[in-house]
Amino acid sequence: MSHPTTSAPRTDPTAANVAPALRIACQEQLLPGDTLEQKWEFALAAGYDAIELRGKAGFAFRERLPDLRRALANGVVMPTVCVDMLHFFGAFDPDLRRDAIDQLKSQLSVIAEIGGRGAMTPASYGMFSRRLPPFEPPRSEAADREVLVEGLVDLGTHAATEGVELYLEPLNRYEDHMVNRLDQAVDLVKAAGIDAVRVVADTYHMNIEEDDPAAAVRAAGPYLGHVQVSDSNRFQPGAGHLDWPAVLGALDAVGYQGYLAVECRLRGEPEAAVASVPSFLRRQR
Repeated sequence: MSHPTTSAPRTDPTAANVAPALRIACQEQLLPGDTLEQKWEFALAAGYDAIELRGKAGFAFRERLPDLRRALANGVVMPTVCVDMLHFFGAFDPDLRRDAIDQLKSQLSVIAEIGGRGAMTPASYGMFSRRLPPFEPPRSEAADREVLVEGLVDLGTHAATEGVELYLEPLNRYEDHMVNRLDQAVDLVKAAGIDAVRVVADTYHMNIEEDDPAAAVRAAGPYLGHVQVSDSNRFQPGAGHLDWPAVLGALDAVGYQGYLAVECRLRGEPEAAVASVPSFLRRQR
């Protein structure tokens, strides 16, 4: 299989001397307001730098283009979209895989049109877990890998054409049986061989799967394209026991230039909880 672009590690020669700016985004469903402009007003006041969008199935994200264009014209910063569907490109059923890829291609095109950076997706969610009966999935590990690499090549080629990136997110063992750790995602990215395919580090899933989250970030750093943050218990950063100085220090060490996108549940009064995150994260650095 030939690929249009060779994936290679990216390094920032200044990273060892100057820590990149800490940019924080919040997923749109966590922000109060009926419009993206209203959500943006709250986000700015709370200290956020961007809004992460959610891309639902049925080409719903494409249907939002008029609102997204208006929000962009009004100054709303929307660098990324997180896929929000019931099936993904690693599905067992080929028709579901095809639909997931078509949906993702559409989302990549839309995020490109509004000047964003990329779209993220897991390989699957809730499709199978080796930790719960019947324990053995209906597809072999070799077949899993073939499906995932093929999908990443297809999606990555489209992302590269649109000038954006595709981010592969490892999920914990109870939500996905194929890609649980950053090193597994990096291995698939290397196999796809397309520079537009990158890795997502999600601190909640890392807390479950990684022996040492900070070390995992440092190892995956050259392939890291996006970061999502919540605490060890899936609530907002600061509500659990995750070692934030270690994780943020690792991101600084690898010269990470992207956003920390808040994807979590909220403990306490919702508006106060979501507003507390930017100041909390910046204090931990």
